[in-house]
Amino acid sequence: MIKIKYFARLGEALQSREEDLALNGAIFTVSDLLGLLRNRGEPWASQFSSKNSVLMALNHEMCDSSATLKSGDEVGFFPPVTGG
Repeated sequence: MIKIKYFARLGEALQSREEDLALNGAIFTVSDLLGLLRNRGEPWASQFSSKNSVLMALNHEMCDSSATLKSGDEVGFFPPVTGG
């Protein structure tokens, strides 16, 4: 089981701030997880499309989509932050 957290506009668009997801034999990396989320259809597909920039963190550390997942991990997705 992993915990997934959606921050800022992602949480609003998906109408979910977090969820628990059981790891199965098809999910090994964050990239695999992204594919599963996109396959849920809208609004998931558009929020995680290559057109929308999304940052990722694994256990509170920035990561890329090649990061390996294991049971008990927490994955966070959030839009890039800008400020001034």
